[in-house]
Amino acid sequence: MTLRRRITACAVAVAAPLASLAGAGGASASPGAGPVAAATADGVVVTRLSDEARLSRWAYPAREALVRTAPSDQARVIGRLRILTEDRLPETYLLLSRRVGAGEENDWVRLRVPGRPNGRTGWVPRDALGSFHRVSTAITVDRQRLLVTVRRRGRIVFRAPVGIGTPSTPTPAGRFWIREKFRVDGGGGVYGPRALGTAAYAPGLTDWPSGGVIGFHGTNQPGLIPGRPSHGCIRLRNQDIARFYRLVAVGTPVRIR
Repeated sequence: MTLRRRITACAVAVAAPLASLAGAGGASASPGAGPVAAATADGVVVTRLSDEARLSRWAYPAREALVRTAPSDQARVIGRLRILTEDRLPETYLLLSRRVGAGEENDWVRLRVPGRPNGRTGWVPRDALGSFHRVSTAITVDRQRLLVTVRRRGRIVFRAPVGIGTPSTPTPAGRFWIREKFRVDGGGGVYGPRALGTAAYAPGLTDWPSGGVIGFHGTNQPGLIPGRPSHGCIRLRNQDIARFYRLVAVGTPVRIR
């Protein structure tokens, strides 16, 4: 099931110290972990910000800037940065690359865009985003094996069985990220003690609470895990969601396959 409004939002919890990059997106804090950059023939520098496996970067929006299909003020608009999620927590964006030319107006960042259709990417000016933060964790959901895996710097640190969407309300495949984290009132209901919202949306549940956002959460029916009992969300047994919540930071990339 999708995350409901009755879940009480807590402050966004970050599960490991996240080293902030310089406000302009400068070098990372540890040797060997810096962005991968390459210069083009016309002097434009393109920097990869995330590999979505061992090192990824994310940011809060600084303003409601337009998201475009290319790094240009003339490119087609595909959306707008949002300050808050559907659950009124600070929105987060997973950053893919940065393109810097001559002049401040030629500094752009490519990012993943939450919302339907799933899987969109776009470009925003660098000054539309706050400081860059990094995560070294990555999540994989295997829909065939009904298994979630968390890796830190490529090494497995967590693995657990999951419940996913039914054939008629499937959990969508693709690349997403963790946008928000919740503590759930009571902790013993259908969502268990913890929940995490992702950038994935259920394809056909547009009228559901929060617009059909796919989340990770606990359950009061652990006997249905592993299985395919949900409307698209990813259920973990309550003891597993508690540990998963501690290990996973906001901004962590999620691959559902």
